[in-house]
Order: sequence, then C-alpha cells, then structure tokens
Amino acid sequence: MAKSSGNNRYLRRGGGGNLPRPGGGGANPMAAAQEMLAKAQEQLAVTEVEGTSGGGAVKVRMTGEHKITDLTIQPDVVDPEDVEMLQDLILAAIGDAHERASALQSESFGAITGGLNIPGLG
Repeated sequence: MAKSSGNNRYLRRGGGGNLPRPGGGGANPMAAAQEMLAKAQEQLAVTEVEGTSGGGAVKVRMTGEHKITDLTIQPDVVDPEDVEMLQDLILAAIGDAHERASALQSESFGAITGGLNIPGLG
C-alpha cells in the first residue's frame, strides 16, 4: 500500500480542483428569476390590450395588469329604451379585454416560470 502524502487534491480542505463549492460564487438563480418577473410585470403595466363587442361599437382598453384605461361607446348604440343591451355590450367588451390581458400575462410569465401555475402570476 502506498502512503498518503497529503497532496491529494480531492481530499484537501478548502477546495482545490474544479469541483463546485456549495454557496460559492456564481449568480443566484432565484434573484435572476425575481428580476425577470419584475421586468415582466413592469412591461405588463404599460402594455395595453383592446377588447370589443358589438362589432366594435364598444371598446375597452386594459393594461396587462387588468386595469381599465379607456372605454369608448359609439353613439349609435346608445338607446335610452334599451339600456340592458348597452350594459351587455360593455360587459362583453370588458370580458374580451380581460381574456386578452390574461393571455398576455400567460405569455409573459410562461417563459419565466416554465409553464408552472404560480398563484398571483396570472
């Protein structure tokens, strides 16, 4: 049997070789993911989608964060005798915009989360 000279680079304390050291160096993957999520959320806050109903008679603009920024109603759909129709058109346009904003969120966060369904991320 050969004697150990104490020069074995794999047995030395304090590292040596090219083996990774726990907790040492390199980028923090969680910090990188959080930064990517923050950037995606910032982008969603300024990106708008448009939902329509009644062939464009009612239009709703909404951010990727589901905040309504604009509502446009064509004058010819305003009928004082049929308020329910106008209400339905407004709700349908909001629903359409909401679906588009949700799709935008899924697209933005999907690449970051790898398709995982993380609560609060759309």
